[in-house]
Order: sequence, then structure tokens, then C-alpha cells
Amino acid sequence: MSIQLIQDRLDRYACRSSLEEDQAVREISQEIVLAGLGRTDFFKRAGFQGGTCLRIFRGLNRFSEGLDFALLAPDSSFALPPYLETLTRELAAYGYEFEIEDRSNAAQAVRKAFLKDDSMGSLLRLSYRPANGPLRKLRIKLEVDTRPPAGAAYETKVLDFPFPSAVCLLDLPSLFAGKIHALLCREYMKGRDWYDFIWYTAHRTPIQYGLLSSALRQNGPWQGQVIAVDRDWCVNQLHQKITSINWQQARRDVQRFIKPPELPSLALWSPEFFLSQCEKLPTD
Repeated sequence: MSIQLIQDRLDRYACRSSLEEDQAVREISQEIVLAGLGRTDFFKRAGFQGGTCLRIFRGLNRFSEGLDFALLAPDSSFALPPYLETLTRELAAYGYEFEIEDRSNAAQAVRKAFLKDDSMGSLLRLSYRPANGPLRKLRIKLEVDTRPPAGAAYETKVLDFPFPSAVCLLDLPSLFAGKIHALLCREYMKGRDWYDFIWYTAHRTPIQYGLLSSALRQNGPWQGQVIAVDRDWCVNQLHQKITSINWQQARRDVQRFIKPPELPSLALWSPEFFLSQCEKLPTD
């Protein structure tokens, strides 16, 4: 019955390639992980954030790889293993045989784990099953920030699949603040960040400047500095970043996470296009 639930969900994706099918299976699995965490006290301690959060709860068109969370309050003693043990039991009921690799380091603020499964492909009817060789392995990354910057606001949404489950997540202005921090401070270029930026600007999403200011002081080139962060400051810094990016590389990074009908829109990606997107940042 549980396998059929997943199969029915997968069929509704109407995948047209092995890549889309892989993305769909991972997304379905991500939702089951979220629901499993919802059976614990996890969402009383942490909020969901990042691209997958935007995808599942806000309708972002691109697929996403990992599940990112931030504690509601700093806690250096937070440990992932008890939640991973619960997830193992929860996911087994759906046919998963996850290999869990906890890569957490007590000296680092972000706790990390990887969930890996190679059994689901043999249980599902896959339209793009490999003709020979091993089945594709499912891989999901979990990250929990145990020392989150101050200033985030939260809301609770209900996840409907595979059963109703309450999930705590950062609100949109807080999510956008986190994305701006990633755009300005990530040590490598990630085209997916800029895809998300377009989503936020298209929805005229305000920025939670208090959270962004805290994040900048905590990590990145402005670490330890007191900065007057407002719209003008953000636009100025984004302009500098936009004019320094290799947009061909950015397009390559994001294209495997979106469906073919959307690929032609990537031709718009240029300094001029993103500079115009900056003008859509709300003024209040």
C-alpha cells in the first residue's frame, strides 16, 4: 500500500526523462522525510528553509537536492542521530532501506547527514529504468544550522503528502534574506541561487533586513562588521556581484533542475537582465 502511494504520486509527475524521474522520486522522498520529522518534536526546535522549502510550500518551479533547516534558537548540543533513527523506522514503512551517513562535527555549527537508498528503484515502476547496470541511487542531504542568525520569523504550513503533517518554516521575507546572504557570501557561484532570486523579485517579496544584517555579521566578507543594511545597500552589492558573474556557467548549473519548456528563458540571463530584476526589490 505504501509503495503504491509513492507510485501514484510519481505517475502524476508525468516525467519525460530519466533526470526528471530521478528528481521526482527524490522530491517525493523529501516530503516523506519531512512528514517523518513532523512525527517528532523536530519542528518545535527547527524551521525549514532553502530552495526545497520554496519548492514544496511556495511552488518554485525548479527541483532541489537537499533539506535545509535552522534551529529556532542556538543550541550547540543539538544532535541529529535521534531524529535519523526515527526517520529510518518511518521510511522503512514505505519500502526505503536508507543508509544514513551522519557527517556532523561538534565543532561546526551546521550538522550534516546524507540519506542514501538503492532499494526504491527496484520497487517502483520506472519509465526510464537503466537498460543495464545498477539502478540509480537516491541521495538526500540534510543540514541543520545550530547557530542561526537572529531575526527570522516563522510560520506553520501543513504538508499533505504522505499524510497531513505540520511543518515550521521561515516566512518569505526571512527566506529571501537568507537567499540574499547566499548570493553575496557564498564562496562559489550557484546558478540556482539566481533562479530563486528571480522568483522572489517576481513576487515582490520584501527582505527581512534584520535577519540579513545578523547573517552578514556572522558569516561572510562582512563578518564582525556593523553595516546599515537596507534596500540601497543590497542593490549596490548585488550590482557588483551581478557584473562579475559568468552567466553561461550559471545557466549550466540550473538547467538540470528545471523542465525543458523553461530552458529557453535561461537565454535571458545576463548582467542587464539581473540588474533590472534588482529594481523590483520593494522600497519599504
